Amino acid sequence: MEQVIDIVLLAFMVVTALAMIALRNLFAVVMLSGIFSLLSASMFVLMDAVDVAFTEAAVGAGISTVLMLGTLALTARAERTPRRNSLLPLAVVVVTGAALIYGTLDMPHFGDPQAPIHQHVAPRYIEDSPREVGPPNMVTSVLASYRGYDTLGETTVIFTAGIGVLVLLGARVDRRRCNAQAARKDAGEGRS
Repeated sequence: MEQVIDIVLLAFMVVTALAMIALRNLFAVVMLSGIFSLLSASMFVLMDAVDVAFTEAAVGAGISTVLMLGTLALTARAERTPRRNSLLPLAVVVVTGAALIYGTLDMPHFGDPQAPIHQHVAPRYIEDSPREVGPPNMVTSVLASYRGYDTLGETTVIFTAGIGVLVLLGARVDRRRCNAQAARKDAGEGRS
């Protein structure tokens, strides 16, 4: 039954991605990207990666959708039609996809008990994390200690991206205010 749910979710993700490619209305594309993120989060839950699912739902469906809607408010609603049809972007996507699929061929199967992570890393975390780190919750010890720099890096990247977007949006609003004030000043001088 779980495989049927996986296949249905994957089919919905493919349909959503194809719809995003075909649409020219940017508002619809933003909404579909939020739906795609929620479907991805659901897939992560089915793979027992709840922490990744929470991150995907919060960042992918939440913050990203809000930022894209904010950007859309400052830009046009429809994508311009491309001037020429080029097969180069399609070729790049196909080659990149083939390289990614080729790279996954050597990976162990999902849930394989003989996978390297289950032979070395996981037993060490289970046995040594209470003594080395202290918290009784193994997930907390891994995220806060063993992967502390990684978590800090992820937080820093998200914070920096958010600040960058806010600065860009703020600069555009300030420019509009300056232009409006200059127009009012010019109109006032024209009357006198």
